[in-house]
Amino acid sequence: MRDQRGALLHQRRLRLGGSVRIDRAGHRQPEADAVIGIPRTLRQLAHDRRGATVIEFAMLAVPLIALLIGGLDLAHQSYVHSVLQGALNDAARRASVEDPQFTASGDTLEERVAATVQRQVRPVAPNATYTIRQSNYYDFSGIGNPEKLMTDINGNGQFDADDGDCWQDLNENGEYDLDTGRSGIGGANDVVFYEAQVVFKRVFPIGQFIGGSDTLEFNARTAIRNQPYDNQNVPPVLCGDGT
Repeated sequence: MRDQRGALLHQRRLRLGGSVRIDRAGHRQPEADAVIGIPRTLRQLAHDRRGATVIEFAMLAVPLIALLIGGLDLAHQSYVHSVLQGALNDAARRASVEDPQFTASGDTLEERVAATVQRQVRPVAPNATYTIRQSNYYDFSGIGNPEKLMTDINGNGQFDADDGDCWQDLNENGEYDLDTGRSGIGGANDVVFYEAQVVFKRVFPIGQFIGGSDTLEFNARTAIRNQPYDNQNVPPVLCGDGT
């Protein structure tokens, strides 16, 4: 019965399509069957999950890499700043004694301090530029403040040279100054204020992902009083032209 049904179907196909090509391989389906199978193939492709992971990874790769590089960049920045601050603190403590010894090169103590800081920071911030400043004060209260008024004739809290106001010339330059700092490390019992600035290029190219500058700048500051290995120089008291 099945053989007869198959023969009838074959004859029906011959009537509908005319005839089957003589050169058609016996194991192949007619073209009509191939066309009928296209929707089924499309449905199979729609439910095929093979390769979906590659597409999902391609969508997530860029933000994932940016996040990873950004984390490494922040960690490196934190490390550079920590090394810079530690190097400055260490150099300041070593320079506070009477005859400090530094292995770094330099003609003056200030140059040797700067060279010491650079030598410690250079391995973590290669090809960086450094600016290191040292200024000394009579005491901690002088940092960032004007020279102390000893006499204020009109009581306005400001120095008036015409009134003959007197001030303590802390930097000993013969003039009333809004900044009492003197250049250099100073002497015994003086308070030294150190500032260090380092400018360098990012190690990780995070700017290509999130924008921004590829150059970073870090600053470190510290203040320390020199050891009392001698008597501190007492600044003179001067007065304005009114006296």
